[in-house]
Amino acid sequence: MVRSKLPDLAGAAHLELVPGVRQLHPADAMVNAMLSGWRSQQLARNLKHGTIYDRMRIVRHFQDFSAEYPWQWSAGHMDEWSATLTSERHLAASTVRGYQGAVRQFTEFLVDPRYGWAPVCETAFGTFPVAICHEWNTIPHLQDYEGQPEARPFSREELQLFLDYADDQVERALRSGRKGALAAYRDATIFKAIYGWGLRRTETAKLDLLDFGRNPKARQFGRYGTLLVRFGKAKRGQPPRRRNVLSVMDWAVEAVQDYAENVRPRFGFPDQPALWVTERGGRVRAEHINDRFAEYRDALGLPKALVPHSLRHSYVTHLTEDGVDRRFIQQQVGHENDSSTAVYTHVSDDFMDSALQAALAPAFV
Repeated sequence: MVRSKLPDLAGAAHLELVPGVRQLHPADAMVNAMLSGWRSQQLARNLKHGTIYDRMRIVRHFQDFSAEYPWQWSAGHMDEWSATLTSERHLAASTVRGYQGAVRQFTEFLVDPRYGWAPVCETAFGTFPVAICHEWNTIPHLQDYEGQPEARPFSREELQLFLDYADDQVERALRSGRKGALAAYRDATIFKAIYGWGLRRTETAKLDLLDFGRNPKARQFGRYGTLLVRFGKAKRGQPPRRRNVLSVMDWAVEAVQDYAENVRPRFGFPDQPALWVTERGGRVRAEHINDRFAEYRDALGLPKALVPHSLRHSYVTHLTEDGVDRRFIQQQVGHENDSSTAVYTHVSDDFMDSALQAALAPAFV
């Protein structure tokens, strides 16, 4: 009777459960059916496979933590899990918010009467799933930074999370045996280069292999000691401005060197001058950088205020926090005026506290 009343929505219980089949482990089979239904529901909403995969992985992680089945979950489980993410794993607030969001969406799917999961659980197990996320045990969408969205930099924790996720996509492609490992490696290196040299996305897309050169003052970087940016932002009515950017981050140099010397040749197309090449031998376009960035950002549940240009803002902010001379940073990013560099700088509260302590210290000697 219940089955005949349910609509044929993607992910509905009556579409995922096979009637008349006796399961050896009914509880585990029910969880698998729920996740399969949720996957179908998200696909029907045209969400990307990567986003769905990550959300389901988070839900599995939450189930492992709770050691209970979804129809046994309570708000207390969410409280304890959230506390672990912040106090033991030390994840950024935006990351925890993304994790909580995945669990919230899954439980809201289960309790939605249109999908019919509550009655089948009550019939099978004598209880049913409930909403476990509320305003007291989840992080609201509030940010410390309140400037213009396009000027929002990454925190160091967010940046590490983002770059680690980009690297993970390479491993995932290799494990699955699918094509795309080379492209994933290329894209991960693109993001490291944008941050590592404080570049704009258009500048990055137009880089050639031969734009890197040696810096006699930094011999440890070999032929990657300087970067010639040939297509810097132009003034109105003028050609693109060129600038030399000195390499300062050894890990970024290592990443680009490994890509240029070991990964890029595997694309083929030795006559293509572009640093970032596509599988068909073309040059990666700035639009591709935007799309891949948004895909990774959304999969991690990071704020929409983060855009590719945020990596450039982060370069300025983090170098400032590390005590690098402001004039040097200004030259690196190609700003004519210090006021432009100032707009890019959004130091953390910890940095401001340290700076205050340093300023006050002489007064108490």
